[in-house]
Parts: sequence; structure tokens; C-alpha cells
Amino acid sequence: MTDLAETVETFELLGDWDQRYQYLIELGEGLPAMPESLMIEDNRVKPCMSTVYVAAYPDPDKPGHLRYHGDCDTAIIKGVLALLIDLCSGKTAAEIQEIDMDEIFEQLQLGEHLSPNRHVGIYAIVDLMKSQARKRHPQAAEPA
Repeated sequence: MTDLAETVETFELLGDWDQRYQYLIELGEGLPAMPESLMIEDNRVKPCMSTVYVAAYPDPDKPGHLRYHGDCDTAIIKGVLALLIDLCSGKTAAEIQEIDMDEIFEQLQLGEHLSPNRHVGIYAIVDLMKSQARKRHPQAAEPA
């Protein structure tokens, strides 16, 4: 599990966007295979132009925390999915609700380098991840 600051630092070390795209592709290639049984309609990110699946499950090592499986049919979005899974896994449902996609886009400068259609898809991935977290831990939806 990494945090956004570590990810930003890695992106800054990479320099140009060709290197950052390659890094995203490598992250996607390193994403563990998602069990076929989880590639169901409820886990599909429908607004995304790519075929993307994401599924929350309880963290076996940390009660009350979640982890995610995911898969995608396009390299760049699979890399972004891997990054989001890394940022969300190991967190509580309440912590996942606090993830600010605008901050991620700004800090990683994704907005400047991904198409508007990809923006919609990436926001939809985060929305589904948050929705799944709320379903697993409904108290996370309540204000603190």
C-alpha cells in the first residue's frame, strides 16, 4: 500500500510523460489476475470506454479494511486502475470515501495528459470503488 505522496514522488522522478506512461503500463502488467468469478456485471465500470472490472473484498490481515481486485483491457487504464487499487487497498471504507480524485489528477498531472473520455472512466472507477466500500461497511457513508 502506498500513499499519494509516494506516488507523486515516483512520478516526479520519472520526468517526461513517455516515461510516466511506460510506468503506468508496467503497473498494469503487474496487477495480479482478477478471479474470473468476480468479472460480473455488478463489478464492471459501466461509464468507462474500456472494459474495466473492480471488486472490493475484506483484507484478510486487517479486519475492517478492504482490498481490491481489478482488471482492464487497455494498458494505460489498467495502469491507472493498478495505481488506484494500490492507493485504496488496506484502507477502511471511511478512508476510501475520503479519496479525492481531483487531488490525484492534479498531483499526478493526469488531467493534462489523458483524454476527457479517460477522465470520465477513471472517475467512474473511483466511484465504483467507493460504492463497493460503502456496501461492505455502510457506516462509512455516515458523516463523522
